[in-house]
Amino acid sequence: MLAAVPPIPLPQLVVALLPAVVVVVFLFRWTNDGRRAAYAVLRMLVQLVLVGYVLSTIFELHRATLVLVVLAGMLAAASWIALGPVEGVRKANYLRALAAIAAGGVSTLLLVTQAVLDLDPWFAPRYVIPLAGMTFANAMNSVSLAAERFEAERVKQASYAEARQIAFRASLIPVINSLFAVGLVSFPGMMTGQILSGVSPLIAARYQIMVMSMVFGASGIASACYLRLAAENDERLELATKN
Repeated sequence: MLAAVPPIPLPQLVVALLPAVVVVVFLFRWTNDGRRAAYAVLRMLVQLVLVGYVLSTIFELHRATLVLVVLAGMLAAASWIALGPVEGVRKANYLRALAAIAAGGVSTLLLVTQAVLDLDPWFAPRYVIPLAGMTFANAMNSVSLAAERFEAERVKQASYAEARQIAFRASLIPVINSLFAVGLVSFPGMMTGQILSGVSPLIAARYQIMVMSMVFGASGIASACYLRLAAENDERLELATKN
């Protein structure tokens, strides 16, 4: 079996970018607005190269404080990005998004790393940071969808209960679809990486079950917390209006 995934030489990595270039070309020719996509691809390249160097340093230093700083930064960024679709109330809702993503993401991450994987040391960066990335990112997407749909329904004069029901269901559509598709349509990153590294597919499947459960739980808890905090905000606005 392979001991590790073989590195991809730079010329071959350039070849891997060709499909992305084709899409950007179509965007420029058909919409005259491919700049955002081109910028996204360029930013992806820069971010991943930088994060590769940063993670290598963190793995070598192996310090709990560095891991906690990275996790805090990830939470702060995820909370800001999550509210992109509701630009008008982004600043006002930031702390609500931060609390929701932390509630769903951190609690799930602690359960998996400390109770399931039983990491030693507890902050093992090679495990904690990638798992945190998956958890926080999915919680972020769920909160983003919940916030956008909730605000849209409230603008339509829907009651809080109606808006919450619609927003909560909408926020979980992507992750529920991924639960249906995994193993049939898609083989997620962790499972694919382990199989490419020579790990038994049966062992890789166990890890992927853990990850999918973690992602679903973090997404649902974060979305529910955000919408619950939205209720408290609505109540305060109603009291302020009456007074």
